[in-house]
Amino acid sequence: MPENIIFVCVENVGRSQMAEAFFRKFTSKYFTVSSAGTMPSIELNPIVIQVMKEVGIDMTHQLPKLLPASMIANSYKTVNMGCMDKESCPALFVKDVLDWNIPDPKEKPIEEVRIIRDKIKSKVLNLVESLEV
Repeated sequence: MPENIIFVCVENVGRSQMAEAFFRKFTSKYFTVSSAGTMPSIELNPIVIQVMKEVGIDMTHQLPKLLPASMIANSYKTVNMGCMDKESCPALFVKDVLDWNIPDPKEKPIEEVRIIRDKIKSKVLNLVESLEV
């Protein structure tokens, strides 16, 4: 049975979506992956879609999803992308949550979003390596 990995942020339009896409690309069949937000927006950040396309990942059909408590309860590993208060991100206060503290790409220029993307890719690769050992 595959283990569930979830990436969590507030709106689920940037960081967590990029992490989900990278994890899906680099992981094995032993894991399922999802991302979700505590207050999801209606569509992904278009600059995030653009910078992911630059590295060969098409996210045009991904949609923001709501984070239900059951998703956290059933996860093998939960990764908080950077929200820092209990009201906007209760996942931060669940046992064994990884906190990556990644800046939000919202309203950032494309050059900064590329840097955020590359940081997420690096962290995802490290996570995949640690999980598959």
